Amino acid sequence: MEIAVLGTGFIGGILGNALTDAGHVVRFGSRHPDDDDVTDGPDAVVVSIPEALVGAEAVILAVPGTAVSELVADHGGLLSGHLIIDATNRMGAAVSNCRSDLPDDIRYARAFNTLSGEVMAHPRFAAGVADMYFSAPGDDRAIVETVVAGVGLRPVYVGADQEDLVDSVFKLWIALVADYGRRHAFHLMED
Repeated sequence: MEIAVLGTGFIGGILGNALTDAGHVVRFGSRHPDDDDVTDGPDAVVVSIPEALVGAEAVILAVPGTAVSELVADHGGLLSGHLIIDATNRMGAAVSNCRSDLPDDIRYARAFNTLSGEVMAHPRFAAGVADMYFSAPGDDRAIVETVVAGVGLRPVYVGADQEDLVDSVFKLWIALVADYGRRHAFHLMED
């Protein structure tokens, strides 16, 4: 699968490199495409944001939440029609996700915001693999599941337009950091 990761910071680097290792074609979109320190190997490249979006089957939004409105002002037309997986978090804000800043004609999914980067980098625990709860349009569920599994997490679908529910899991995870540290995760158990 061709995946654009917009953002070359901590979370973008972890997700993009894991997806490259899983065999996906990853292009990191950056305002500074000459800075390719984020890539672990030759299979992922850092390019301009417009170049990253060409042919992308999924776009992971991994920039700071405060930078999304500027990104949309500069490149919003290029995002149109794309499946955008929002991995941002607006810490301390009433709404954690950035859906309201994105163009209306995107396909919106919410994922990669309910665990720390440390867990996403090493998602396996003694009890099994950490879960990633996500929301996506029904027609895009399989694509998002493939992306989540490509990072090494177990995808758990909570429905379409359920970003508020996913953000509640994020808030619960944050509340537990004081007692459990950043290396804790949720796991849905079933019979």
